[in-house]
Amino acid sequence: MPAPASPRLLILVLAAITALGPMSMQIFLPALPAIQDAFTVSAGRAQLALSVPLAAIAFSTLAYGPASDSFGRRPVLAVGLAIFLVGSIICAIAPTIGILILGRIVQAVGGAAGMVLCRAIIRDLYDRETAAKMLAYMVTALVAAPMVAPLIGGVLNDVAGWRSIFVFLGIAGLAALALAYPRVPETLTQPVHDQSLMSMLRSFLSLLRVPAFLAYAGQLSFGLGMFMAFIGAAPFVVVRVLGRPPTELGVLLLIITGGFMVGTFVTARIAGRVGVDRMILFGSGLSVTFGILMVALVLAGEWTVWAIFLPGAGMAFANGLIMPNAQAAAVSINPRIAGAASGLMGFLQMSTGALFAQLAGVLQDGTPIPMVIVVTVASVLGFVSILFLPRQGRSP
Repeated sequence: MPAPASPRLLILVLAAITALGPMSMQIFLPALPAIQDAFTVSAGRAQLALSVPLAAIAFSTLAYGPASDSFGRRPVLAVGLAIFLVGSIICAIAPTIGILILGRIVQAVGGAAGMVLCRAIIRDLYDRETAAKMLAYMVTALVAAPMVAPLIGGVLNDVAGWRSIFVFLGIAGLAALALAYPRVPETLTQPVHDQSLMSMLRSFLSLLRVPAFLAYAGQLSFGLGMFMAFIGAAPFVVVRVLGRPPTELGVLLLIITGGFMVGTFVTARIAGRVGVDRMILFGSGLSVTFGILMVALVLAGEWTVWAIFLPGAGMAFANGLIMPNAQAAAVSINPRIAGAASGLMGFLQMSTGALFAQLAGVLQDGTPIPMVIVVTVASVLGFVSILFLPRQGRSP
């Protein structure tokens, strides 16, 4: 058992672990056109390297949550990090697009562990309102890696080719495993001893019967769908349609993640005073407003990176107000099965993210219009979801 870490150090370690999943999704985005050319495949086929791993994350989160409720957070986390390392190696040596997609699936299954278990660990340690604040600090810290990931990916692609990106991810996975095992303690105090499939399904069904959980999970799911549609279509819109270099795409994506980072920082500062549900509702409305602005600009003929990325940064800022609060609220529905709640929430998020990412890729028509419409539709659906939150469940 590792020695207890200070709260600040623990949050930083958890942030680094959680960052692996988002980083692995974003770092190779500038290389998507190069991967498409290397294997001589269509944009839709190359997009499978993004959307199929998202689906893999979705299904693997269903297992990680209940497994951690039974076996503990720490050992399940270590297994996930090891799987991530194996997937990165497969991607680095993939001879075909099919093997690359397979490696991405394995990598995604491993990366899902941190995304599920770190939320559950924080919920084990803190109450609902404090968990929202701590999650906001963690998210603010963890976006540092995904924020620079597209820029790193663009530079690696330009200097050493797209395979070097997955070598880099393998090294990052190994470092995370070495950092996590001696630092992350076991936080589960009351294991769920019934480890059957039926027990897992009962946990999921009990959560799905709670309207508040559906509202929070719906907002989170469509919020991620909005984000994945944006970053999934951005490489083709920026590189193919607007004719900008991959490295510039990495810089532009910094604006999106920077907006999200500012939103999470604001959440950490004021969520305790404003209230979880008010923050979510305000952020949802703000996201829709920026989405409508982006659609209006593009339909008016403003096909520039600023007409897309500045409203996109506003939507990311709004999502930063939403995500920590909605995550803390969703896993607080039933604290005893916080792992199952985190896993089910992850499944709904990632499956929705995969759907919208693939939709944005399939609808590519040589213009930015499909991208901005799909992104805005996802934002509107998230706003509609949170409107169904029962009034009696709203925090004062």
